[in-house]
Amino acid sequence: MAESTTAATPKVKVKPVTVPVATFEMPKFEMPKFEMPKFEVPKMEVPAAYRELAEKSVAQTKENYEKIKSAAEDATELLEETYATASKGMSGYGLKVIETARANSNAAFDLYGELLTAKSYSEVVEKTTAFMRAQFETMTAQTKDLAEHAQKVAADTAEPIKESFTSTFNKAA
Repeated sequence: MAESTTAATPKVKVKPVTVPVATFEMPKFEMPKFEMPKFEVPKMEVPAAYRELAEKSVAQTKENYEKIKSAAEDATELLEETYATASKGMSGYGLKVIETARANSNAAFDLYGELLTAKSYSEVVEKTTAFMRAQFETMTAQTKDLAEHAQKVAADTAEPIKESFTSTFNKAA
């Protein structure tokens, strides 16, 4: 009988081959060097009247600049104050709207709970009608309250601007 022999073949580990990547370098260019031409300023005497006029103009320009700078700083401060007031007022208004919506949704859920326990159609109509009357009065009061709050926010926001205009016109007069 023939015996079969199987020879174990050794496992060869294959190493990954790394291929060098060619790099491309940009050619370097040098900027040409130019020298600025030198011009000689002719020396001449400026008449005293022109010198005096130039000095007055510079002084007046500095004074006007300071006035404009002061006015710009005041306007910036006013806008920051106005924005802060409006932001605070609107967040308060938003909270009132959320409070109103919560109250209305709670009232609606209370009605739905009552309707589930109703024993007849006439009781459903009666409870719904009573709810609608009460809700109409409630919403009227809520709308009035929201309108008053919105007017207060608008007045508080406009007040600094109004005061600024008043003081500016009083200074100008």
